Amino acid sequence: MRLRVEFTTEPFDLDEAPAHAVVARDIVTGAELDAVDVGPFGNTAEGDADQVLGAVAALLRESLGAGATRVSLQVNVIAEAGGSKDPERSERSEGSEGSAT
Repeated sequence: MRLRVEFTTEPFDLDEAPAHAVVARDIVTGAELDAVDVGPFGNTAEGDADQVLGAVAALLRESLGAGATRVSLQVNVIAEAGGSKDPERSERSEGSEGSAT
């Protein structure tokens, strides 16, 4: 199974990345994850379920330890063994094929 994690850490600081944000970034970029996208307002990464779940555990533990007061995250299944795809992506694709604008 493949998973996608989306997360943010708080408090925000637009002038300089806080320590908890740097820790979170280092965890996801150092993990064996695919499609890592780190930005000021949200972060995403995809990968094997075991790798994503391990990174999420480390992310929570380390970013809270580095001063985060809130960590918001969402984890989605994006593929099952055997190649089935994200049901939300399939529904959006199927629904948009026949619609007129």
